[in-house]
Amino acid sequence: MGQSVIAAAAPGPGPGNWSGASSAAPDGEGGLVIAYRVRLADERGSTLAVARSDDGERLSVVATLSKRRFGAESLERPALVRTESGRWRLYVCCATPGSKHWWIELLEASDPVGLESAETRVVFPGDEATGVKDPVVRYRRGRWHAWICRHPLDEPGEEDRMTTAYATSDDGVEWRWHGTVLAGRPNAWDARGARVTSVLADGRASYDGRARKEENFAERTGLARPAKDKLAAVGRAPVSDARYLDVVPLEGGGYRLYYEAPLPDGSHELRTEHVAGVSSARGAR
Repeated sequence: MGQSVIAAAAPGPGPGNWSGASSAAPDGEGGLVIAYRVRLADERGSTLAVARSDDGERLSVVATLSKRRFGAESLERPALVRTESGRWRLYVCCATPGSKHWWIELLEASDPVGLESAETRVVFPGDEATGVKDPVVRYRRGRWHAWICRHPLDEPGEEDRMTTAYATSDDGVEWRWHGTVLAGRPNAWDARGARVTSVLADGRASYDGRARKEENFAERTGLARPAKDKLAAVGRAPVSDARYLDVVPLEGGGYRLYYEAPLPDGSHELRTEHVAGVSSARGAR
């Protein structure tokens, strides 16, 4: 198990001041690029920061995206992907003002700095019945794959319920849905819903879950394995009290974990650790 260190401190003390909900990718030169959400107590999901790091621990912010740029009430967990040609794609989830609806936009640039001014286009609009957010996007063997958190909007006050659906694409822009692949289990710690946060090449995944509505924003991490065309939760208990666990395979071997860790005062910080294998994801805390 690696040693956990702070990658991005909470933006302030107290509840609602959060750094985290990150997505990272190797830069092809031995370093990493990390995109993460910054939330302030008096301003929901105010910005996304895009940072470079030579060692995965010390971050240097190279681009900042405000929620106002998207006309969004809040921003949440993005998905960052480096394409085969070396370009960068950032999938950004945005909250529709005055509603519980979310949608996802795509930005693309030749380098991470360029994401700050890149043009945007909607790739997952959601609809009147469903909000879509917190994407996990991978490009493997000539095909794009996405795991999208879906929130039903049919019952006012119950929109925090969540499942994860799977989609594929030839170009990462136009997507085909393949249905729900992970959902909460009745009477379990994840009964209220399950949100995939990372998927490895062999199909193993991490996910966020919670038992009750009152645990919204206090999700915990569980593990899942491939089961035919779906994912199956592993075990009957969470493995960590962190959320938004991202497991990044490193070009030199091993993995780097990023996760949003709660602090005693109610703030959250982005933490990271280097491990030799994904079984050590149990160390995220």
